[in-house]
Amino acid sequence: MAKVKKKTSKTFTLKMVMNCVEHRLGGKRHLNLSFKELSTVPNCIQKVCDMHEVNLSRNLIRKVPDFIDHFVTIKVLDLHSNYLETLPVTIGRLQNLQVLNLCNNRLTALPCEVGMLWNLHTLYLGLNHLEALPGSIVSLKELRHIDLSDNRFTRVPFCLSRLKELETVNLDRNPILPDQTQILEYVLPEGFHLVKARLLCKSCLKRCQDQKGAVNLRW
Repeated sequence: MAKVKKKTSKTFTLKMVMNCVEHRLGGKRHLNLSFKELSTVPNCIQKVCDMHEVNLSRNLIRKVPDFIDHFVTIKVLDLHSNYLETLPVTIGRLQNLQVLNLCNNRLTALPCEVGMLWNLHTLYLGLNHLEALPGSIVSLKELRHIDLSDNRFTRVPFCLSRLKELETVNLDRNPILPDQTQILEYVLPEGFHLVKARLLCKSCLKRCQDQKGAVNLRW
């Protein structure tokens, strides 16, 4: 009987990486390594660290290398749909980062250094195994949108109340304890509207979603 060959990660050379660099308007360069069957981040990408966006989504990556901090200019880092269980503390050095997508991984916690991403305005953490957020999140003064859906939160993270610029919070499909629904008004930033989608007609729901500062929490 013929042996079944084990599927291995594709080896990426610098030339192959260079072919994945997209040049866009305004001189912005995007490194797109999505759907490349990568189980590790190629070391050679350090040679092309002057990027606006790095897309490593939809791969088999289990670990983000420490050298991610070489990409000091990036504003968008997309790592969704991998097998990440942890993040390196060096991620905190990406202080130009504005969008961080970590959806659909296996994260159980975030390093405190995430709080050093002072320019971050959008953080996607849906479909992970998170039960809490680090207290350092309160340092993300520019954060506008945070997705915490499909995790393991039983309580609404109190640190959200310190983020005065937040516009949307998604806590869908978390096992939030019943008593937490009574304190949401005190935990969430002033000016938010607490609504239950199932109690609204389509017209009212759309109006709440469109209104700046409204939070739509559904469970």
